[in-house]
Amino acid sequence: MFRNYFKTAIRNLLRNKVYSFINIAGLAIGLACTMLILLYVKDELSFDRFHHKGPRLYRIVSKAARGGEERFAAHTGLLQGPRFTKNVAGIQSFVRIQNGQEDFKKDADVESRELLYVDSNFLRVFTFPVVAGNATTCLQQPHSVVLTQAEAEKQFGTTDAVGKVLMMRQNDAFVPYKVTAVTKNCPQNSSIQYRMLLPFRETEADAGNNENWFSFYLNTFVVLDEHANPDNVASQMQRFYKKDASETFNAMIARFGGGSNGVGMGTYLLQPFEEMHLSKTLPAQNGLQNASNPMYATILSGIALFVLLIACINFVNLTVARSVRRAREIGIRKVVGSGRQQLICQFLGESFTLCAIAFLLAIALAQVVLPVFNDLANKKLSITYLLDVRLVISYLALFVLTGLLAGFYPALVLSGYRPVETLYSRFTLKGKNYLQQLLVVLQFTLASFLIMATFIIYAQFNFLTQTDMGYNADNLILVNKNDMTHEAAATFKTELLKHTDIVSVAPKNRGNWKTGAKLANDSTIAFEWETVDEAYIPTLQIPLVQGRNFSTAYPADSAQSVVVNEAFVKQAGWKNPIGQPVIFNFHDNKTFQVIGVIKDYHYAPLNQEIGPQLFTMNNANSYGTFYIKIKPGTATNSLKYIQQQFKQFFPFTPYSYVFKEEEVLKSYEADARWKQIILFGAILTIFISCIGLFGLSVLSAEKRTKEIGIRKVLGASVQSIVTALSRDFVKLVIIALLIAVPIAWLAASKWLQNYPYRITPGWAVFSGAAGLVVLIALCTVSFQAVKAACANPVKSLRTDS
Repeated sequence: MFRNYFKTAIRNLLRNKVYSFINIAGLAIGLACTMLILLYVKDELSFDRFHHKGPRLYRIVSKAARGGEERFAAHTGLLQGPRFTKNVAGIQSFVRIQNGQEDFKKDADVESRELLYVDSNFLRVFTFPVVAGNATTCLQQPHSVVLTQAEAEKQFGTTDAVGKVLMMRQNDAFVPYKVTAVTKNCPQNSSIQYRMLLPFRETEADAGNNENWFSFYLNTFVVLDEHANPDNVASQMQRFYKKDASETFNAMIARFGGGSNGVGMGTYLLQPFEEMHLSKTLPAQNGLQNASNPMYATILSGIALFVLLIACINFVNLTVARSVRRAREIGIRKVVGSGRQQLICQFLGESFTLCAIAFLLAIALAQVVLPVFNDLANKKLSITYLLDVRLVISYLALFVLTGLLAGFYPALVLSGYRPVETLYSRFTLKGKNYLQQLLVVLQFTLASFLIMATFIIYAQFNFLTQTDMGYNADNLILVNKNDMTHEAAATFKTELLKHTDIVSVAPKNRGNWKTGAKLANDSTIAFEWETVDEAYIPTLQIPLVQGRNFSTAYPADSAQSVVVNEAFVKQAGWKNPIGQPVIFNFHDNKTFQVIGVIKDYHYAPLNQEIGPQLFTMNNANSYGTFYIKIKPGTATNSLKYIQQQFKQFFPFTPYSYVFKEEEVLKSYEADARWKQIILFGAILTIFISCIGLFGLSVLSAEKRTKEIGIRKVLGASVQSIVTALSRDFVKLVIIALLIAVPIAWLAASKWLQNYPYRITPGWAVFSGAAGLVVLIALCTVSFQAVKAACANPVKSLRTDS
């Protein structure tokens, strides 16, 4: 019996090749999409869960009230780990992690490498397997270095690197560091990523200086006892912190300003290590990597659900659409003795056969598309991840559910035919087909929502990448050189300007420095602190709105003058900013005067709000980056000259450059990836939805075959018949749009709140997306409608349908 069901199913597949292909392909695409997204979600949820001590691992974090707003911080100073471990019950051990970058010399080449400074017990707390060396002692000596297998292979051509030596720069000399261990490469689902580990640097003076409670620049992790309560431990930490640090804090407040009587010390908390990856308030940062937003997994899960639901709906619709032609077969089977139960089993068997084929194709399709998906999602996923027991059970459940959904309704309908009606061609599909209409509305609501979301994301991305940043980044090259004196920078700058293609050169501190100062009214202000020379503002063509720029004609500018931006003036509450004092209370209350105000410009990407910014030429601060403006079309020659001069002036410093425009675009990489992911999701949903709509148009044409013939005999035109056949489907699509538009508008408004600078979604976006959906649906339906309208009316009137 089952053999006969299988043979019948295969025979029907081969008899209707086009429809079978569409049916199986639609379901396979939906399943492949779901599999890929399940891989992503599984990877996100598995982050950092491979550490043996993971359930007992916590990161020391803090919260503090600033400006009436509660803010969280994930970084600590030197003292939190050792002081809390020694004085708080329940803490077993601690590990500090500080990111760094050092220069290494190999033969005549110097290369800058990122690395982590860690405490000596790092490899005993975190589970990074050691393949050579001793995990207990490998980080105890100051000049030790631990490599991953990949880094050992790169440096020495072999993973057998224990005992070999790397030359690392210290001040102006290169000193040997001995490889004491080699570990396996860090798993991709790890927030801690490294290729080199060096022993943490700490002096006795630093360990005894209580002011290091308030110098935040690293991550501190603690391992709790097995039965310790994290909340109780955190309470003890806070009590000890108040006791040990209050006196120092009050002395610092009296010296630097910003608070009184211990107010503002903050509260220490414990963050579970395994929750760090998906945390929105305390993400993996400051030396940790791969921080993610749980919203991404939610969005992708929603897309997977949408696509799979639409694929299953199509499967049902297409099966029903083709079932009309099997009415006579059902009648014959009933006449020769087949019962309804047997017929239901037959159709369910056919449904499960189709699903099995679709599942096999989905696995193959997922494997083929996986490299592209990895690029989009910035992952290194493998199809073998699907072999997880829970995922296998989920897929089996999905297979059974899909087979039942796709086969149960058609089986009930077809098995209920009366033989007399089917054999004498009196059978028709009666009723309004409310279920199918509801499914079509649901399909196109989901598809329309994703298309509108795509339009919004594209518009916001274009806004981010095309908005005027407030400065001119054209032909601007950035070259880094850390810890450079003003004298060395001036000499190098003079040499660069000798080249005719180099327009201007402006040194600046590397990265963004954040600090604070007092104003004349004794209030404090936090700001971005930039050290530049007189060429910086003209090189970036930032407009001055008041006062003047720095100038070598005023020698005092390098000692007591500052330039601020409009945001600084606004927050300070100044009406006349020129001449206002800014008191650097952490620097012996040295007072600077404002000589100029520049127009606000986006010194950070547009996903960060412009804050107060202050510029100084203070000789005590070092430079770290050269901003080099070149003539258009001269990049090749200019870069060659810059590199030659750099190597001549700084022979032991790695040379690298980046164009400012590229650096800005790189900051929007995550937005670009999600733009592509949502686009592919929208294309999939509209494609699969149109397959379903095509199936329903086939069903409609078959139901109304004789009606179409009569209309043609009575003189109806092809256009009028196409309109009559398409009208009902277009109505369903319009209903779907009416549902999707407000939902998409609400979702877009909420999503855009994440951006301080954003578009305002107007009706043009939604009407454009709606027009596209209607056009695609109309083209899909019209194809079958035109085919039916052009059919010979004689054949239509003589049809058995």
